[in-house]
Order: sequence, then C-alpha cells, then structure tokens
Amino acid sequence: VLWTFSISKKTYGLFRVHPSVSQALAENKPVVALESTIITHGMPYPHNLSTAKEVEAIVRAEGATPATVGVLEGEVRVGLSSEELDYLAQCKSSLKVSRRDLPYVISKGFSGGTTVSATMIAAHRAGIPVFVTGGIGGVHRDGENSLDISADLTELGRTPIAVVSAGVKSILDIGRTLEFLETQGVCVATYGASKNFPAFFSPQSGFTSAYHVCNPEEAAKLIASTLSLGLQSGVLLAVPIPAESAAAGQQIEEAIQAAVTEARYVTNFYAVNELTDGKSLQANIALIHNNAKVGSQIACALSKQMNERTLKGKTHLSRKLSSNTKSDVVIGGINVDFIAKGKTETLLFGQTNPGSVCQSFGGVGRNIADSLSRLSHRPLFISATGADSNSDAVLNYCKHMNTSGVARLEGQSTATYCAVITESGELSLGLGDMDIHQQITEQYVSQFEKQLSSATLVCLDGNIPVSTIDYVCSVAKKHNINVWYEPTDSEKACKPFLSDSWKSLSYSSPNLAELCTMNKTLGIAAPEVLPNALDEMLGVAVTLSRPLLDHLHCLVVTLGAHGVLLCGEHDAGTVNLQPRKQKRKRQLCALHYPALTVTPEETMNVSGAGDSLAGALIAGILQGKDTDSCVRMGLLAARTSLVSPHPIAPVLTLDSVDPNRDQMQHWPKPKFLWID
Repeated sequence: VLWTFSISKKTYGLFRVHPSVSQALAENKPVVALESTIITHGMPYPHNLSTAKEVEAIVRAEGATPATVGVLEGEVRVGLSSEELDYLAQCKSSLKVSRRDLPYVISKGFSGGTTVSATMIAAHRAGIPVFVTGGIGGVHRDGENSLDISADLTELGRTPIAVVSAGVKSILDIGRTLEFLETQGVCVATYGASKNFPAFFSPQSGFTSAYHVCNPEEAAKLIASTLSLGLQSGVLLAVPIPAESAAAGQQIEEAIQAAVTEARYVTNFYAVNELTDGKSLQANIALIHNNAKVGSQIACALSKQMNERTLKGKTHLSRKLSSNTKSDVVIGGINVDFIAKGKTETLLFGQTNPGSVCQSFGGVGRNIADSLSRLSHRPLFISATGADSNSDAVLNYCKHMNTSGVARLEGQSTATYCAVITESGELSLGLGDMDIHQQITEQYVSQFEKQLSSATLVCLDGNIPVSTIDYVCSVAKKHNINVWYEPTDSEKACKPFLSDSWKSLSYSSPNLAELCTMNKTLGIAAPEVLPNALDEMLGVAVTLSRPLLDHLHCLVVTLGAHGVLLCGEHDAGTVNLQPRKQKRKRQLCALHYPALTVTPEETMNVSGAGDSLAGALIAGILQGKDTDSCVRMGLLAARTSLVSPHPIAPVLTLDSVDPNRDQMQHWPKPKFLWID
C-alpha cells in the first residue's frame, strides 16, 4: 500500500493519511471522518464490517470521501483500505483507544478502534472538519460524585471539529452532559425543526439544545463560523433517529429505562441487544446510516461554501491587485519524496527488509507556489519534471496551482529523493536524483519574459542554475521588478552572489548558515561556528545582514524555534516590507518576532514550515498589509504546516492566517534593534 503523507523528524510513522483522503483534502473536496470503535467494540462480526463498509458507501454516494480512523500496529491511520477494515473487524486483541490511550497503544505497536476523542484528534491533524459517529459519551449517572465523565466531552471543548451524532444514550445523565458541554464552550445544535436534544434511540430526551439548524447549509454555516472564529472548540450536531425507526427506538428506550430502574448498567451494544431481543441492532444500523447521510451532506455544503468564499476572496483580491493585470511568478524545483522505513532497528543490505514506503510532494519552489495559491494568489509556477508517472502524480496533486510553466521533458526523470530509515527514524541511506532542476534553463525561462517583466514579484529558489538566476535578475533590473530569493540550503545560497546579480534582489529569506555563505561568497568574514544563545544569534544575524542591505530591500532571517528576524529600512518604528519603487539612502533597523509554540507531540512535519512562512509573508506583502500582520501571517502559516501531515497544509487559507481571527493568540511586541 502506498501512503501519501509527510515526514516529521519526531513523529515519523505515527500518523498516516490514505492517498484518497490526502488528494481530496488537497483539492478542497469534502471529507468525512469516521470512528472505528463501532467496528472493534460496537457490534459483533460480521455486522461490524458490513456496517462500516455500508457507512463508507453512503458517504461516497453523497459526494464525499470517507476517512475511517483506526490504529494499526502502533500507527494512526486516517482512511482505511478494505483489507484494513476487515483486519480491525476480526482482530480479537483490538483495544479501545481514547486520547488517554493513544501514547501507550502507539508505543507498544498495538491495534485498536478510535473513540470519539481519538478520532477527533486524528481528523483535526489531517485537516478534516466534519466527523460522523453514532453517539457520544457523556456524564454518567451519579457522575457528580464519581466524576465518571467521558473524554469525548473535554475533547469537544478543545478540538475544533464538528461532530455529527445521534446525541447521548439515555443510560447517561443527559442534563449534566449538556451542562458540562456548555462549561466546555461547545456549541450544541439539534439538526431539524426543533431544539429537542435526541437520546440516541429516541428523538427526544426531555432536554433541549441551545440552538437548531434546519438543513445542511445552515449546519455548514455554523461550522464555518466556528472555524473562522478560531475558538479551538468543537460543534456538536445532534441528529434525531429517522422517523421510520423511531417506533423501534422507543421500545428499546423503554427496555433501557426498565434496566436503569433495576440499577443494571447497559452501556454497550451487547447488553442492549440482549435486553431488547436483538431489536437494537437494526435500529442502531439505521441510526448510523442516517448520521452518515446527514454528516456527508453537511460536509459537502461546508466544502462548497468554503470554496465559494475562497473564490470570492480571489475575485476581490484580483480586482484590488490586478488593475494593471500584474501577477507574481515562482521559479524553482518540484520533488517527489519516497521514505522507506524499516520495521527493525538494523537493516540488512543485500536483501529485502520488511517496512513501509511513503510518498510526499515537495520542492521549495513548489511549496511556496502552493502556499501562495491557497492564500488567494495563483502565481505562474515555472519548473521542470520528467514525462513519467511521478510527474503525473505531483501535477495531479497541484491542480489548484497554475502549473502552465512546468515543462514535462521526455527522457528526463522527475526529481526524486529516497531515504531509507530504521525503525527509530535514523537515516540509514539517502539517494537523490535532482538533475532535472538543471533543465530550468535561461533559454526555457526566457519564454516567459513577458510575464516576468510585468510581475508584481518574482520568487526564485536555489535549485535552479546560476545562469537562470542571472537572467531573471537582469530582467528584474531592467524592469524594476522585485525579486525574492529563497536560498534552499547553505551550499546553494551562494548562487546570486557569484556575480553582481545579488544587487538586483529585493528580498531573501536565509537561515543563519545560509546568511554566512552569502557573506563568505562576497569575501566578508563570517563565523565558522554559529551561536546557540538567542542574543548572540541576533547579533550575528544583524552583523551579517548589514552589508547585504546596501542593495537588498529586506532580509527575513529565519531562526528556527527562535522565530524570525526582519532586517531592513526603518519606517515609524518598524521595518518597511512594502516593495520599493527606487533605491535611496535609508536608516536601517531589525525586528525579532518569536516563533509560535508547537509542542513535539503536535509536530507532524518539519519540511514545509519555512516555505509556508515565506509564502504567507509574500502574500501579506502583495496584499499591502502592515509589517506586523505580514510576519504574523507567516508565523501562523508555519505553525499550520508543522501540525499538518503535508508540507503545505491543505487547510491553509487567508482565514487561517488572519492574525485577528484567533482572539486567544497573544502576540508579544517584537524586539527592536537599530542597525548601524
């Protein structure tokens, strides 16, 4: 099985996203998350398997992609194959996996079905906003004394996912459950014409939701508002049991209530099924089918609304920015990465080792163009691939981008990188085939001189040949075009500085090592050993930036976990990021912005954070935003990348990087430094 996801140095292999789910998310198509405890603990075999497959079929029939979540041999899978569903359905040793259990189950390499809380975590990580389940847990009777409260409720209070369910089983204390959800800040709405809160098998529990939504469009608007506010809490949409099953449901409820009166606990399927002489099975299946249908319709409506909102934003932005029909251009590399991870600590060369092979799409230029495309820009992306299956895969993934400038060359291979790593994540062997980047020649790029000469901004990555960089810089000088150079790595950082081409650059985003290379190439001394303390890092960055600012408009020095340092022209207490129309003598300064906190447990991917930062910064500049807003957009985009299984998160939007959206986010004042 070939899985599509990106690699995190710390959490490699813990989360895997199925290719069908990954592609749907990348194309902004509706996806519905599904839990798996109903498979492992909710029903007996083969009813569990048939129900799981029927639910997935319903989701597909409504136009969405199903993403059943489960844990297989210590890996959280978002989207399961038919064989994996069958494995979970028949596995006798499957555990019930909630938030509490995830670390242990993963550390032991066990398999299990994910509860509502664990499924919410996985869905949120993958960027799936809608999750369908049967019913959620709640506050148990006498919970005020026992404190027996389901983790589903606290998860709803801290994970921004819309959970579509049939409410709460009447065996639980529904009143206290709703009170607890209110305390957690969870928006609860009944789906239908009334506010009656359902009790799983019964459309009425005797309690009411705070609100109700009448149709998928209203539900989608509620979810979109929750996500846009950045509250970091979820939405519970309670769907009453279908009318045709309500009579059977009422009989089941009466049996349950009789058992409660006798102080018998009947919280699982087997007890309820025995109590009702098997009547609950069909009602349970009908209820789950209905939830899947409703949830999928909501997911489709949400996807449509978000896409229309994005299109409206792009139209508004294009009117604002394109009165002179200018656009932006990105020139750089495309990579297809294959990561082979062994299942043993020691790999034996010369023979086949058991393991898994994973694919992801990257390349610095591709990542920046992807980021800009998701932030209401659609730059012309100029690159080169082979005419092969890898090219087909990456270009299919990049359908949302303007890839009309990508050459497909016969007899050439798309740039690929293969890493073979041990079970613990140590690199055993790495192989790269990047020769195709040398085909992004001056002659090829010159075909786009009209677009280059009228561009708002041109972004180059360090993968392209020196002669191509020189050519673009000469066009930029002739037409007074702003050029952003992303060095890619410390070896390639030197390319524009081998001649006077660097004097035509306006922006560059090096890290400290790349900044050292730039200085050394110009014959300027730079430290051989880089400092680790923040104050020393800032001092070195300012010193090394100063000579480059004789010609560059602004340097964005990335400092990893320490944030970012802006160096450039002083303007009213900040650094002027807006494109300059002409060079002039200016007072220089620097601003240090700390990085946003991302814990190791949250980190899923480290390969696209810098490119996300650059892309969002460029988007802010092109939209004429102030310096603080531009940098904060970049920092939010970088954080979104770090917690996503993709280098550029499919959920990246202008809303998601709006610094004013998340009222809980505290933005410290950046540190100001003068540059002599």
